[in-house]
Amino acid sequence: MRKVLVVFICLCCSLNVFGQDTEAEVVQDTTYWDSGISFGLNFNQASFSGNWKAGGVNSVAFGSIITGKANYAKDKWSWDNQLEMIFGVVKNEGQELRKSNDRIFFDSKVGYKLSDNWNYFGALNFITQFADGFDYGGDEPTLISSFFAPAFLTTGFGLEYKPNEEFALRIAPISPRLTFVNNLNIADNVPENYGVPVGSRIRTEWLAAQIFMTYNKEITENLAINTRYQMFANYETLAFNTIDHRLDITVIAKITQYVDVTFTSINVYDIDMDPGIQFSQALALGILYKVGNKK
Repeated sequence: MRKVLVVFICLCCSLNVFGQDTEAEVVQDTTYWDSGISFGLNFNQASFSGNWKAGGVNSVAFGSIITGKANYAKDKWSWDNQLEMIFGVVKNEGQELRKSNDRIFFDSKVGYKLSDNWNYFGALNFITQFADGFDYGGDEPTLISSFFAPAFLTTGFGLEYKPNEEFALRIAPISPRLTFVNNLNIADNVPENYGVPVGSRIRTEWLAAQIFMTYNKEITENLAINTRYQMFANYETLAFNTIDHRLDITVIAKITQYVDVTFTSINVYDIDMDPGIQFSQALALGILYKVGNKK
């Protein structure tokens, strides 16, 4: 995954450089590309004196977010790539360092235009996390997840409805998925083992369907919202409670050119993880820097 990130960053930076006008060199045509990458960092700290009567816990928190895109469109063909990485930690007094946020997402789609609003497409997306995850409900932390445990590699082939640059809906009646659990010890603490047979590291679901929907909108010059919804259904085990749902929301509000407030939310229903709905959210104030080949 580190190699993928390096290649992706190099691609975005090279596109930005080649798109600049120079008097001495022939300018490379980058009008078919829309690329960019943004980096965000945030830091939060709280401290209290020993006699502070309102109460409180001394804490330090750090978070980071990296998002990137490299989209190509020429004639009837398109190739869209998106990378999103989020990681945060928090240290409360009396406790060890803990994660507050953790996500790796990559999506790549090739499309062929049928009409103004419809395309054929083939796509794959990948989801996992960076670091170990623990359940702190017991006397001792219990390992319940780690890098590539789980990880999901989902493909999709079908039709895409894209009426504008903000909204896109993919309908993939053919959508095989691979689920990885690279740490065999996870099954000791997570009986479902994320759907992977205990003792194995991979589960293959060949007969499946997927719906993938995105809505990315710059509401104002200083406020943007990015949403992504995924539905996955295995034909062989198809039932109302076996259909997976995932909704990701990111809202970014700019305070100044480089200072922003970022809200992130992940909402998941997957019976192979847990019979209930899982959710996480984070709100942070920090700095955000963007680089792109278009103004």
